Amino acid sequence: MDELVEFTTDSGASVVVAVEDESRGARPVSRGDGVLRQAGQTFDGALESIHTAAESALRVFRDGELKPDAVEIEFGVKLTAEAGAVIAKTSMEGHLVVKLSWTPAAAGGTPAG
Repeated sequence: MDELVEFTTDSGASVVVAVEDESRGARPVSRGDGVLRQAGQTFDGALESIHTAAESALRVFRDGELKPDAVEIEFGVKLTAEAGAVIAKTSMEGHLVVKLSWTPAAAGGTPAG
């Protein structure tokens, strides 16, 4: 059963997220849709680690030897009450996809071959 976790944004707004309840053992159960629990950090703070990971991944692919014209990075993100935002661990939850692309040389450039 999913539980409802309330995150507060840095601006004070409330964001309610359904997260998978990973607790083990006996616990109280209600007939409601889920138990509303306050997150241990702000929504912005929870996403900060994903922001940092995206910046690092972008830097690796953009500044590496391949020199693509465009880099597209897609993260699967899972929110938890305790850890905030984490990169999802399975393809069912999401994953990391990286797409690199190059465009042909512009007119007037060096001909191929």
